[in-house]
Amino acid sequence: MIESYIQKHANNIPNKIAVICEDDKVTYSQLWQRIETRAQELKFNGLKPQRPYVFKATQNVEFLVNYCAIHLCNAIAVPLENKVTNEYFHNVQEDVNQCLFTPDIKDILYTTGTTGKAKGVMLSNTALEACADNFINDLKITQELLFIISGPLNHIAPLFKIHPLLTVGGTICILNGMRDINAFFEAFNLPYKKFATFLVPASIRMLLQFSYDKLCNLANKIDFIETGAAPITKHDMMQLSKALPNSRLYNTFGGTEIGAVCTYNFNDGRYIEGCVGKTFKNSIVEISQSGNLVVSGPTIMSGYVNDIQSTQKVLNDGKIYMSDLGYIDKEGMIHLKGREGDVINVGGFKIDPVEVESAAIEFKDINDAICIATTHPVIGTALKLLITVKDCNSFDTQQLAKFISSKLEPYKIPSCYQVVDKIQRTYNGKLDRKFYYKEEK
Repeated sequence: MIESYIQKHANNIPNKIAVICEDDKVTYSQLWQRIETRAQELKFNGLKPQRPYVFKATQNVEFLVNYCAIHLCNAIAVPLENKVTNEYFHNVQEDVNQCLFTPDIKDILYTTGTTGKAKGVMLSNTALEACADNFINDLKITQELLFIISGPLNHIAPLFKIHPLLTVGGTICILNGMRDINAFFEAFNLPYKKFATFLVPASIRMLLQFSYDKLCNLANKIDFIETGAAPITKHDMMQLSKALPNSRLYNTFGGTEIGAVCTYNFNDGRYIEGCVGKTFKNSIVEISQSGNLVVSGPTIMSGYVNDIQSTQKVLNDGKIYMSDLGYIDKEGMIHLKGREGDVINVGGFKIDPVEVESAAIEFKDINDAICIATTHPVIGTALKLLITVKDCNSFDTQQLAKFISSKLEPYKIPSCYQVVDKIQRTYNGKLDRKFYYKEEK
């Protein structure tokens, strides 16, 4: 358990800073004291072993204190996104309180529901430790590292960085999202030699567009940047590699149900779009006959809360059957080819919308894009591209269509284009395709 490592560091390196959040700097000794105190409060208030504790995830040290104190009580942490409604909060409480859990379950993380109804994913201590070990081993996380976390702490990408960093005795810097770009860059002024962070592709694009020079100035400070949760375009890979030529730049594939599975350092001169590299030490990836990824190993979930049917649909014989499509090349590198539910069938041709979006993003006047299916009065199902642009007055749709035509096959060219003010994304940076399909209806 992560708590045993925090206690160990509190004894061996008590004055080492464990967590930084704005002006709050907490040593390992102070963090452990606060965790112990909070655990006593939780026990006094009736929290029992193997029982779930639902709470909202705040972007501060108090989240870590609560999260670890729940584990110290041998209870189960159920962190939810901070802005969930009271109704949703109580529904989750009712959902988890109906269950009896085995002693190895430590976390229940609720998915965003981008591919269906939000589900409570049960994670064992084995899964959490195996995932932390993956990162420590393959991303070379050490005690000297300061890791900047800007994403919501209830989501796997930020949460799964807390475990390896605190396991090795590193330091975490918590930011409240990426809205304050100045706060992000100011974090690099802290007295550390090695910095790293996780950024979703949308945040990387924002930095490349509006803060490229500042990013270049950090070339000798950033040890590595990891991205994931959504595809990153070749264009953005190349731009980020140009800004940070000596940094490790990882495109990682993972999920709440499978943990972190594999990664690809795209700062290799090849910038392979859709590539998520080779598997981590504790993960196994196979390709089914239908082309779906099948993941096994100690990092995978134990199942969904109160949902045997959904569990059996994806978890069989210790393997998770993913909706992600892909293949493994001769080097053992895993390549993603979209998701089953996202593939658009146009005239018998199956099109991955990510490929269209990536081509559009390369156009000089485009900020963001999403490709969805729409109904055409003549050809039936067609591609529709929604875009945000840098200057509406000078933007030319015909030039964009011509540019995409130079990149893709004719059947992948959208027949409809629409300029919008904003591309809808989920709170963790994924394109919110469900939102647009609801709009289309």
